[in-house]
Amino acid sequence: MPVSAKTAAVLVIGDEILSGRTQDTNTAYIARFLGALGIDLREARVVPDVQKEIVAALNALRARYTYVFTTGGIGPTHDDITFESVAAAFGVGCYFHPEAIAAMAARYKPGEFNDARRRMAYIPVGAELIQSATILAPGFKIGNVIVMAGVPSIMQAMMDIVAPKLKSGVRMMSESVRANAREGDIGGPLREIANAHPDTIIGSYPFQDEDKKPNTNLVVRSRDPEKLNAAMSAVKEMLAGLNVAR
Repeated sequence: MPVSAKTAAVLVIGDEILSGRTQDTNTAYIARFLGALGIDLREARVVPDVQKEIVAALNALRARYTYVFTTGGIGPTHDDITFESVAAAFGVGCYFHPEAIAAMAARYKPGEFNDARRRMAYIPVGAELIQSATILAPGFKIGNVIVMAGVPSIMQAMMDIVAPKLKSGVRMMSESVRANAREGDIGGPLREIANAHPDTIIGSYPFQDEDKKPNTNLVVRSRDPEKLNAAMSAVKEMLAGLNVAR
């Protein structure tokens, strides 16, 4: 991996994801968002609303990657335990953040800002808030961990806020070519090209073309334009020499 590469993981928290009641769309969004910043999403995990599971996963991921982004579990209900779990992973306590309390109290009618809602301002010591006028309950950043809401629109707003604070890397460039061949026909030579160009990532993606025949798109990725061009030239040369029937 190049020295300039920045990496990330996503930790999705919530029983509702694992049960299938809620579909996770946040990971794909975060991957695209980070890719535009030159940060590679390397891993995604889903864990239940169980503190020991959250702590174990978070500690493993934050030691391995430049950033960890968590989604879910920061609401007002009893199973929203992300704040306390992140605090436990860092070995710190939580407190009612006065700025978060003030901002949330101003948004509710008298009597509505109850204990359950106050829990959403129970932030780990040392964390930096992620909030704005359009976000009711805050997320936060502590160390290399960014904790965000599970609701997609709120998560996306939080990503916009935290983006300027992230250390970006060199953006990955890519080129694609249509193989006009089945994936199995090009697997062998494509592996040889990948081995000969270790600083590139070569992917093959099968699809059914307009004639309802099996086909393959090939995508070459690299942070180095010369290495990208060299690998793509090898791919195109290989395709030009194919003699296969589909």
